[in-house]
Amino acid sequence: MNRSAVSAELARYARAHPEDAAVLARFARLLDDTPAPFARDQYQPGHLTCSACVLDDAGKHVLLLHHARLDRWLQPGGHAEPGETSGEAVALREAREETGIAGLALHPNAPRPLDVDVHAIPAFGAEPAHAHLDLRYLVLAPEAGAITLSAAESSDARWFAWDELAALDLDRGLVRALAKARARLSAAGTRAASRS
Repeated sequence: MNRSAVSAELARYARAHPEDAAVLARFARLLDDTPAPFARDQYQPGHLTCSACVLDDAGKHVLLLHHARLDRWLQPGGHAEPGETSGEAVALREAREETGIAGLALHPNAPRPLDVDVHAIPAFGAEPAHAHLDLRYLVLAPEAGAITLSAAESSDARWFAWDELAALDLDRGLVRALAKARARLSAAGTRAASRS
């Protein structure tokens, strides 16, 4: 991934979200001080990941995956692969691979990234505990369509209505990102309705 492109995305995000200054400072240190900030074996101080908040086009459902190892409902996402140059490309590829849904696309007017988050990943096997510094993007599905689960990391994948999310005990960062996604779709729907 392109370090300067990610830095530019984060600078735009910082102007819109000054309340996230402490989290953004961690991203800046990672990009400035780490030789390989995108490498999944860069454990200290962590590494960059990218994920997708996937909503159906009507904004009524959220797609979540049950992560087998972490035993939590999460959004699709993961690590950059060689040759990928942007966070949004990584997030979109991961969402497509992990859900099998054709027609996934980045929301055309949502900020990129929509949200940023730093979260701890526990040690597993030879992999030490480390942090994921996650860039999150809003991705739309043409409808709440059929999922073809990639069983490599997830044990389940489902569409959830908004009122079902509270029972899932989601991570605070994911709750925040999904609130931003919902607000973006609500605002877009209101503007569309006012033009009709």
